[in-house]
Amino acid sequence: MTTRSVLLTGASGFIGAALAQRLAREGWQVHLLLRPGSAREGLEHPALHIHEHDGSTAGLIEIVRQAAPQGVFHLASLFLAQHTAADVERLIQSNVLFSTQLAEAMAANGVKLLVNAGTSWQHYEDGDYNPVCLYAATKQAFEAILRYYAECAGLRVCTLKLFDTYGPGDQRPKLLHLLKKTAQAGTALAMSPGGQLIDLVYIDDVLDAFLQAFDRLQSGAQEEAMAAYGISSGAPLPLKELAALYAKVSGLPLDIEWGGRAYRPREVMVPWTSYPQLPGWHPKISLAEGITRTLAG
Repeated sequence: MTTRSVLLTGASGFIGAALAQRLAREGWQVHLLLRPGSAREGLEHPALHIHEHDGSTAGLIEIVRQAAPQGVFHLASLFLAQHTAADVERLIQSNVLFSTQLAEAMAANGVKLLVNAGTSWQHYEDGDYNPVCLYAATKQAFEAILRYYAECAGLRVCTLKLFDTYGPGDQRPKLLHLLKKTAQAGTALAMSPGGQLIDLVYIDDVLDAFLQAFDRLQSGAQEEAMAAYGISSGAPLPLKELAALYAKVSGLPLDIEWGGRAYRPREVMVPWTSYPQLPGWHPKISLAEGITRTLAG
């Protein structure tokens, strides 16, 4: 069987690192695109080849030429739920400029297959496009740019719009990490009234989606040049119920002051529901099982 070779961005992040490790275990040759100084823990494997990007378009074109991948997984991004004026340049640099450089490097080297990570936050209040925040707007901007490369350079793109993700080893300052720290410290935690629905997808299910999306592109099963799918658990829970489930599964009491802080501006009360589903994919890990695995990890 021919070894598959891909370029992966975002391997210093939680999902990207997990995808790199999964691909390496399954026999892929994986070229990792990292910035100088990026974290590299867990990326020591003979099948993982690290390339440092100097920030230039020419440098990225040369990296893709050397790697000669069959396709690209693009997970690198800067996530900010809310931004300040000082964050604008970083958001554009990471989520629009770098991403466009990547598409240009693919086009210059005849690499056609791209699995791109988007966000369900591009669809506030179930809109066809209604960004929750500037981060979500930058994700939409890159999708619009990709249309040019699909039409003019023959790129074939599958965008996976992720909901919340979690799993063992996740050190991001997200909900389950916050609940764990609060429970272990035994301190009180001020939270919103807790009515918003939270849609959590376990990391193994997320990785399955990326691999199935790539398989669809490589096999030609995705007939259109660009497609986008929501990667949802299909079973969102109100935040209050999620916290209760976490306390039950972990056996750790949680002291939460519900209503101790206000909902943030443009809080997502009901996640995107009208998403297209990735053919052949469905989540396998229930929230209770995922929490158990996360705690064990």
